[in-house]
Amino acid sequence: MNAPHTLHVGLGDRSYPILIGPGLLDAGADWRTHIHGRHVLVVSNEMIAPLYLSRVMAQLGGLHADALVLPDGEAYKTLDQIARVLEALATLGASRDACVIALGGGVIGDMAGFAAACWMRGIDFLQMPTTLLAMVDSSVGGKTGVNLPAGKNLVGAFHQPCAVVADTDTLDTLPDREYRAGLAEVVKYGALGDADFLTWLEARTEALNRRDTAAVTEAIARCCAHKAAIVARDETERGERALLNLGHTFGHALETECGYGTLLHGEAVAIGMCQAAALSARLGMAEAADGERLARLLQALHLPVAPPQGLDAEALLAHMRLDKKNLGGRLRLILWRGIGRAEIVADVDESDVRAVLETAA
Repeated sequence: MNAPHTLHVGLGDRSYPILIGPGLLDAGADWRTHIHGRHVLVVSNEMIAPLYLSRVMAQLGGLHADALVLPDGEAYKTLDQIARVLEALATLGASRDACVIALGGGVIGDMAGFAAACWMRGIDFLQMPTTLLAMVDSSVGGKTGVNLPAGKNLVGAFHQPCAVVADTDTLDTLPDREYRAGLAEVVKYGALGDADFLTWLEARTEALNRRDTAAVTEAIARCCAHKAAIVARDETERGERALLNLGHTFGHALETECGYGTLLHGEAVAIGMCQAAALSARLGMAEAADGERLARLLQALHLPVAPPQGLDAEALLAHMRLDKKNLGGRLRLILWRGIGRAEIVADVDESDVRAVLETAA
């Protein structure tokens, strides 16, 4: 196997590597060094475990290792499932030098990471993302948490992994819909801060749609490099890191209102980015043509650009009021000045947001 592509998230004594490449699940020599104690709990789900769990466990010889398989899907990203992870750690006898390995997509990564943050006030966890969305976004940066009926990711913690191991071979078993959802987060990086990358994506839609290895690997590496740089400058989202939420306030509201799992996260983000672009145009911040260009790229990647029909604008707005970026009871959104120029906009008038939501309804 060729040496993996390696990036670093620079956070002082909490810095960690991102390894990207094929065959990494079977290459324990590349990642076992990041496990410091003898207790390891591998957390996966019912879809991923039959495919990859035995391979990861085979690399943990000599350690006191166990596995926990959770139900698959956003609907199970709950405190009840976190309790199951904590009970499994207790049964394992996990000490403060234990490590939790998150083997799966963003839901597993968020839950395993949150449980690791809670166990004995914080133990190591290692991200092994198996979806494109998790590889380019949720596995990097230390955001962990769970959903409540009132909204997405309202309970959580910042808890950085000790390493991210992205085995690109796992994308071969990813269903088409899940793969496309991941492409929405790829597009996000170009839309929020790298116009050249968005142009690069426009030129490679065919290659990305057929999962060309070189194109997908390059896209993952560029997204991770972009996010690693932002996280190093703003770990706990006091400023610049909030830009990574372009489309997410609208998108999270859609996920909550539609019912978790009805829209995949990436699908909701794709729609949300288009709504953020429409609001930016309404406020005179950007040309409508920029939003149209973004929508064309998303459509070329077989992603939705408009919400399901019949949603209630007031219900969506109520969900948006619970967004963690809001301050002083006023909406604070990530909008843009055009492709590659996202910015944080405070005190957004709800009437303008409502107009965008009603237009899309």
